[in-house]
Amino acid sequence: MLKDLLLITPPFTQLNTPYPATAYLKGFLNTKGIHAFQMDLGIEVILTLFSKKTFQELFTIAAKDNRIVSENCERIYALKEAYLHPLDEVILFLQGKNETFARQICMPDFLPRASRFNQLDDLDWAFGAMGMQDKAKHLATLYLEDLSDFIIECIDENFGFSRYAERLGQSANSFDELYEELQQEPTYIDSISIAILKAQLIETQPKLVCFSVPFPGNLYSAFRCAKYIRKQYPKIKIAMGGGFPNTELRSITDTRVFKFFDYITLDDGELPIELLASNVLNPSSENPDYGLLKRTFLLEDAQVVYNNRSIRNDYKQVDVGTPDYSDLPLKEYISVIEVANPMHSLWSDGRWLKLTMAHGCYWGKCTFCDISLDYIKLYEPVAAKILVDRMELLITQTGETGFHFVDEAAPPALMKAVALEILKRKRTVTWWTNIRFEKNFTKDLCLLLKASGCIAVSGGLEVASDRLLKLIDKGVTVAQVAQVTRNFTDAGIMVHSYLMYGYPTQTVQETIDSLEMVRQLFEMGIIQSGFWHQFALTAHSPIGLEPSEYGITPAYKDISFANNDVDFVDSTGIDHAKFSFGLRKSLFNYMHGIGFELPLKEWFTFKTPKTRVTPDFISQCLVIEPDFKIKPSAKIVWLGTTPITAEITKTKRGASWELLQCTFHDKTETFTISLSKNEGAWLIAILPKLSPLQDKTCSFSALKTDFEAQFEDFELFWFSKPMQQLKEKGLLVL
Repeated sequence: MLKDLLLITPPFTQLNTPYPATAYLKGFLNTKGIHAFQMDLGIEVILTLFSKKTFQELFTIAAKDNRIVSENCERIYALKEAYLHPLDEVILFLQGKNETFARQICMPDFLPRASRFNQLDDLDWAFGAMGMQDKAKHLATLYLEDLSDFIIECIDENFGFSRYAERLGQSANSFDELYEELQQEPTYIDSISIAILKAQLIETQPKLVCFSVPFPGNLYSAFRCAKYIRKQYPKIKIAMGGGFPNTELRSITDTRVFKFFDYITLDDGELPIELLASNVLNPSSENPDYGLLKRTFLLEDAQVVYNNRSIRNDYKQVDVGTPDYSDLPLKEYISVIEVANPMHSLWSDGRWLKLTMAHGCYWGKCTFCDISLDYIKLYEPVAAKILVDRMELLITQTGETGFHFVDEAAPPALMKAVALEILKRKRTVTWWTNIRFEKNFTKDLCLLLKASGCIAVSGGLEVASDRLLKLIDKGVTVAQVAQVTRNFTDAGIMVHSYLMYGYPTQTVQETIDSLEMVRQLFEMGIIQSGFWHQFALTAHSPIGLEPSEYGITPAYKDISFANNDVDFVDSTGIDHAKFSFGLRKSLFNYMHGIGFELPLKEWFTFKTPKTRVTPDFISQCLVIEPDFKIKPSAKIVWLGTTPITAEITKTKRGASWELLQCTFHDKTETFTISLSKNEGAWLIAILPKLSPLQDKTCSFSALKTDFEAQFEDFELFWFSKPMQQLKEKGLLVL
């Protein structure tokens, strides 16, 4: 099985689904006739590591070399047979291959328990809602995390399920520490990685190996594998691209990096990798692309140079092809549930195929974000029909129907178009994405998204303060966020909110007020999940580019390797880190539906001011006056069924008139409306034309024109009580 290119995701990313970069690139390379093989080295290493055979060896090594120090690892070692016995079966269960095993796992004395199980009492609340399979996944995850603790203490301190040696890649302005680590003997986990890589190199015999490095936690393994290839297969060229170099390695000057890699590419990978393949496979002056690369660092005359000599333009999204997940062992990934929270489990549970609705961000203004970089700055949406075509191709290829749209922020208009296209094709899919909580997410749009298979959204509330949201240039207010999250929640779509503290010039009062806003949002039930993170200054954000305008003083360092996170001093002088524990503890309780009655000061071990936010602030935000204005261009869509009709006659004070009684059946109930006979007949005739199955949607103005060709005063009809009832049951204005 010879291939020209080998695309590798190094350890470790997610356990439940492949990181999509190599699938995106392989799909593109297919359109160019370039033969490539892809591998997720991370999942292969995990499956080898977490096996009965390997762990028997790990227990032996730990005991032989007296590496067991803590009481926790002493307990795990003492129970080693209990840990070893079910290990292979637990992995099979988490792969979805042994569902009946859930009942065994849920028995209180089946799995051995060490420190990771100490949190169980706090999480019992969720199991009833999540069901036995999810409870078993959660218990099995804690069991594996016990074993991971043993690895970290006794085998390799750098291990982490979704990251490896992450500290070596985080804010590594100098290459020194990582370089010194690479001079050491390979670790036990390195040896597993290299053995798997060696077998693949022998089988594939590539001429170019490309490592996609999305996160700091993938960096060390990429370098370790590159070092092995360089030594054992010196003729193979080695390249690195992906999220980490795109954001961190834009200022690289250290020549030692190129002892490991021949090339480092930036930003969109399609054209750079095509040109690399052309130069490696056909290194001839007769090749029109010879020596002409795109956004690529390499070593020339012992100096790091940036080759951007090609004048070819990057590919449009319509031309990059459909991601190709072939070669990846989709049935081998393991679904884990680390925290018993339905929204959090989406990241780690289930196999989600990754797609992108739009390249870049349609908003592109948030001051903390790297909006100066092309992957965010250059906005280009994909047509809805092409997106759903790609979904259908992936369903055929993989048999999976779950999609995670990995956009910076999915555009509402495109989400609407995609939802209509899914409904038109009668596809049953499940999908979720990241959004901006903007006013275009109306109640009706949220209902449409739900009908198409959308189950969850995540979005940034950031700092729940209108002053700071304006400073962030988020383009939303707290009131608007409350209304939008209520719309999603009422439609049955889960909402996860990213929360921020420590934004430049943020005061202690604003932090406490922000927490009160969050408390009320959870108490009202319009946000189901959230996560606090402390503001980090990045070099490529508006704040990083103009720090003085935001009241901070950066502490710049000499950059020869990675450059993204920047240390700084805030003019307020506040130690924002001290709020971390209290903010996260309160949020943990709020997600459990408890602790709302506690004064905010109870979450902190130091004195805090009282909130200035009124106790009913969020509830008042949700009081909205009816809007009788509808845009003429608004689409009118009917999601319901064809009603059963009956003509009836009503008599009052000697006067009689005929009505049309329409009985509708939806999935959960039956309801009836009555209209005048003629208007009812018109409605029954028009409803099929409003179906999403139609090739063309009907506008509000077209609907009004059709009605007024026979009757008078469409607005009186449209806002009548029966029509209002119909609007509650699936007649949408979009």
